[in-house]
Amino acid sequence: MVLKLNRRKFLWYSSGTLGTSLLLKACANNPNPTPTAASGNEGLKIAIALPGIITDQAWNQSGYEGVNLAKQKLGADIAYVENVSQADQAEVLTDFARKGYNVVFAHGGQFDAAIEQVASQFPNTFFVAVNGSIKGDNIAALRIDHLQASYLCGIIGASVTKSNKLAYIAGQEFEATQQELRGFELGAKSINPNIQITSTFTGDWSDVSKGKEATLALISAGNDVIFQWLDTASAAVLQTASDKGVYAFGNTKDQLAVAPKAVLTSAVKRLDLAITYLAELAQKKQLKGQIYTIGFEQPEILSLGKFGEMLPEAVKEKVMARKQEIVDKKITFASCKEGGKDTRCVQKTQV
Repeated sequence: MVLKLNRRKFLWYSSGTLGTSLLLKACANNPNPTPTAASGNEGLKIAIALPGIITDQAWNQSGYEGVNLAKQKLGADIAYVENVSQADQAEVLTDFARKGYNVVFAHGGQFDAAIEQVASQFPNTFFVAVNGSIKGDNIAALRIDHLQASYLCGIIGASVTKSNKLAYIAGQEFEATQQELRGFELGAKSINPNIQITSTFTGDWSDVSKGKEATLALISAGNDVIFQWLDTASAAVLQTASDKGVYAFGNTKDQLAVAPKAVLTSAVKRLDLAITYLAELAQKKQLKGQIYTIGFEQPEILSLGKFGEMLPEAVKEKVMARKQEIVDKKITFASCKEGGKDTRCVQKTQV
């Protein structure tokens, strides 16, 4: 049973009760009650704050699956809150810390400021900024190397475009999305230096109408390959691309089945495995205040999804060869300056 509490749902699962949910009672005169933790295992307790819904088949679902996998593998008590708006971030993180959760995952780079606001008040709770760019005594960041996967997608996009115009759509602009955009650009320009890359940020990861409108605008401008990173709205982008006869990329999950005529491949990010990895470090008291970055060297976490049938075999072979060069560190992405701005550039090592 679930009680919806003022725009938020608190669902609590005890490892000792095999997923039995507890109803949280709210005082009538308190619109933002503090949740009561589940009883059961007094060991590792993990919580996650999610900006969207757990059924988006993308970013938020992967985070939810991560804490559930940690429950299964580590016997942890877990909790989650979905649909956390930016205005509620600090309050949700504080609620978890007050209830004694050892590790609190904040699932998105947009939580960085809230974590920094709250973490110093709760030194016994470790906060993990998924996709974040912060660290501290009790703050870690968990990052997938988005640039690696998007670099390969850029190669694919540049190999199949007819207009030489590629586009990138994301919900918000912060370091992780900028890195993914940069990788897409570097990969595409390694094939054709004159290719054009257009980016747009809808301001909402889950708004289907905004995702579709942005896609239609980019297609009208001549872009015939679209790399998207959205949550609930991702399916609308992929389906719109399919309807209009252009190509697109899935993200986070393997999304080929969403629009098989349009999806070239997907940047698959197994956040469930990455979250469980950090939870295991926490259980062993080995979690540190640093930025953990995971790339193709851990293919069970970062990989490309299934290729669309429309992709030529020669392009597949080229992309997989480049991927191996990244794994072998023959291709690396080093910090550099371009146009007076800090970014990352390709470095090739001759072996």
